[in-house]
Amino acid sequence: MSRRRTELATRQDLGRLSPCVCNTLRMASRAVTQLYDDVLRPSGLRVTQFSILAMIARMGEANLKQLEDTLAIDQTTLTRSLNLLERDRVIERVPHPDGRIKAMRLTSKGRRALETAWPLWARAQDKVLRELGTTAWADAQRRLAHLLRVAVKKRRRTRGQSRVRPRRARRGGL
Repeated sequence: MSRRRTELATRQDLGRLSPCVCNTLRMASRAVTQLYDDVLRPSGLRVTQFSILAMIARMGEANLKQLEDTLAIDQTTLTRSLNLLERDRVIERVPHPDGRIKAMRLTSKGRRALETAWPLWARAQDKVLRELGTTAWADAQRRLAHLLRVAVKKRRRTRGQSRVRPRRARRGGL
């Protein structure tokens, strides 16, 4: 792409971005997720499922809390995804000494699905890195890692605080 076309595309993209950090990150995340989902489609997995399966494969077996922390996914979303993966028989529950802990591992079907998806994921990854550049991605990763640490730290701090309650109206007044 010529430099002029790149500059024009960049200006147009900046015009579409929100001044809200959260909104801008979500826009970028949705677009990148769609790109990966499109490339992974032949495997039958979505990128969110691929990420969960890859993490379970890396860990051998994993419980809900480990996956929540490692993937930074909220419990509700993760539980829904795990239930679908279990329904499709790509993961299975593993007995745990503490019966309250939900531990999972890949089934043979899950390992095959992951083997099919890896080269497709690599194609999507290469596509993004070619456009973005490995140096720019390394810089973005450092910045996003910092943002993630800050957001998680702030969220942990505010979780313990009670919600602000609306003030009560005075008697006889508005």
